[in-house]
Amino acid sequence: MRLEQWGAGKEHYRMASEYPELVLGRVVLQERDLYQVVTEQEDYSASVSGKFRYEAESPSDYPAVGDFVLLQCVNKNDIAVIQKVLPRKSVFLRKAAGTNSVEQIVAANIDTVFICMSLNNDFNVRRLERYLSVAWNSGAMPVIVLTKVDLCDEVDAKVLEIENIAIGVPIIETSVVDKDGLSQIYQYLKEYHTVAFVGSSGVGKSSLINHILGTDQLETGDLRNDDKGRHTTTHRELFMISGKGMVIDTPGMRELGMWSAEDGIDHTFLDIEELTRKCRFSDCSHENETGCAVRQAVKDGLIAEERYRAYMKLKAENAYNKNAVDYLAAKKRKFKQIAKLNKHNYKQ
Repeated sequence: MRLEQWGAGKEHYRMASEYPELVLGRVVLQERDLYQVVTEQEDYSASVSGKFRYEAESPSDYPAVGDFVLLQCVNKNDIAVIQKVLPRKSVFLRKAAGTNSVEQIVAANIDTVFICMSLNNDFNVRRLERYLSVAWNSGAMPVIVLTKVDLCDEVDAKVLEIENIAIGVPIIETSVVDKDGLSQIYQYLKEYHTVAFVGSSGVGKSSLINHILGTDQLETGDLRNDDKGRHTTTHRELFMISGKGMVIDTPGMRELGMWSAEDGIDHTFLDIEELTRKCRFSDCSHENETGCAVRQAVKDGLIAEERYRAYMKLKAENAYNKNAVDYLAAKKRKFKQIAKLNKHNYKQ
């Protein structure tokens, strides 16, 4: 079955059977408000229905690349209409760049997320902690991919830094020039499974994906003079890997804001989180209270000051955004109630 090759399972078919008038499909490309969707028979351009827009509580309710959807199709050349997004097994969610209190789905229904970081000036363990927090929170399995090892003379030292903050997470060292480590990526590629590559601009995501696709499908670009990456991927897209599942390419992210990633932060900073249970007060803020096990561990050198500060920063950022999303959701529900009441009064 064609759609099965795109990752559709028994549960997707079961849920689709409850809506015989709709067609099951998977979103493989998104460009603004238009989507490309593969189905059992045809590929369609699609947009969401008016009812869908009205009922959506937040941007994350909208379809994203990797989503399984139910759509209404007429003819192959017509724009299909997406009526429902099926429940996701995983979702890589961040705060949209350059905005206030708006979330953005990077990829949905992924099994493994490759967090790419190059061993040049892009190397930053604090940023990696952010990516790990979001990845653990997504429900996918994170794997760290270090790129451009051929340009680094301190690979072992940098790998040790990562191992100290990413306990238990696999680390792959790669070079598309020397082909080092690329074969290790293949062990995570399986039929019916979906992987995604995320990371900053210029870390080599597109080059890695071209390698596993066996073709120069994606445009690649050189670094700027300041060693920063240029955006060569401008949208999200799902590709089929012959006999080895699917891969999602994502645009480079200059920033990765926390969005409802509490569990992921706790997992990434498990060493600190375990210490919080030993604090004298259950509501300890881990700043100035007496009997704080976390501050004591920092004082004793068991937890690095930089790691403690990163933990506190991500916790505060996540809490702020959570309050913002709760406020916006409540505000939207209130507007809908007012609109419904006004419509009822108008009919009377």
